[in-house]
Amino acid sequence: MSILRVRAALGAGWHCRGAWPPIRRPIVDMSYSHHFVDFQGSSIPTFMKKLVVTQLSPDFRKAVTLMPNVPVPVPGDGELLVRNRYVGINASDINFASGRYDMSTKPPFDVGFEGIGEVVALGLSASKHFAVGQPVAYVKSGSFAEYTNVPADIAVPVPVVKPELLTLLISGTTAYISLKEFGYLSEGKKVLVTAAAGGTGQFAVQLAKNAKCYVIGTCSSEEKAGFLKTIGCDLPINYKSEKVASVIRKKIPQGVDVVYESIGGEMFDTSVNCLATKGHLIIIGFISGYQTSSGILPINSGALPAILLRKSASVHGFFLNHYLTEYKEALIDLVKMYHSGKLVCEVDRGEQSPEGKFIGLESVFRAVDYMYTGKNIGKIVVEIPHLVNSKL
Repeated sequence: MSILRVRAALGAGWHCRGAWPPIRRPIVDMSYSHHFVDFQGSSIPTFMKKLVVTQLSPDFRKAVTLMPNVPVPVPGDGELLVRNRYVGINASDINFASGRYDMSTKPPFDVGFEGIGEVVALGLSASKHFAVGQPVAYVKSGSFAEYTNVPADIAVPVPVVKPELLTLLISGTTAYISLKEFGYLSEGKKVLVTAAAGGTGQFAVQLAKNAKCYVIGTCSSEEKAGFLKTIGCDLPINYKSEKVASVIRKKIPQGVDVVYESIGGEMFDTSVNCLATKGHLIIIGFISGYQTSSGILPINSGALPAILLRKSASVHGFFLNHYLTEYKEALIDLVKMYHSGKLVCEVDRGEQSPEGKFIGLESVFRAVDYMYTGKNIGKIVVEIPHLVNSKL
């Protein structure tokens, strides 16, 4: 679910094919300056805060350290210096901080996968397509920082800095591409989405409804069930008060055609057993096990071959890094759907968390904890405030 090589997907040509008009302008060399003034007239500071993985652990608070005085990076020739305004929280932040994606990586290393903000400085060739003050979004390791250097060829121009657009970068594209590749959606099919009110589940629900499917969504509260109804879910199931298997057996005795699964453990077993003949189960994660030492909870895998054979069913794993050739098209379509009002991008800024909204890099720790309590509705986003002292 994480993105570590997204620059390969975006690459050259994004600016010609993207959803927004390209910018053509004279090249201005700011590559080798050591002091910049941003578009609002304030000096870019010499130092900044950022989060760094200092030891490998599935305990995010133990693995990650807030560094208060790190030099603000200077953009190279093809880079943008982005002042982050919002950063996205992903379940896989824990996997990344524990070193599960690349066992050869040793601390310290940067953390955070996605951000949105403004360009405050840029290199020589980067200024051909971008300008100081321009809003951009990006997917790149190291977004949990006040400023991030972003290669221009992976930066996505956006009309405004809105956290709703951030939700599409990983969560939206994961749902879009996985369902397109393995969902085989068509009118009348029965689709089960686990963690349906979460950051990526919300998109799986809506994309399945757009394909005229009947959608069942699991969630952990009546509030979430209410949200799911607002985005078109036909049958929300609160697994805290109802047995998912019993409800599906009663309402859909023939089983479901597609499962979009992100929880793992017992929910995975339930989902497999609920598959219809020739059904498809798509694994996009298994969050229930991420905080454990092994990273995964046990499943009834011994029975899996027999169940799949009996139903001529299939199980597909999906990791976004392996489908980067589909990324640009997916993101463009999702942005069009959002702007046309066909897609809700629900954002959870932590208003309902015990200590309030997630503001500042310090609150990333709270935001990760909040995600693992299962209380969020939509994508969890942290705001990164900046004090601007205008000289104008």
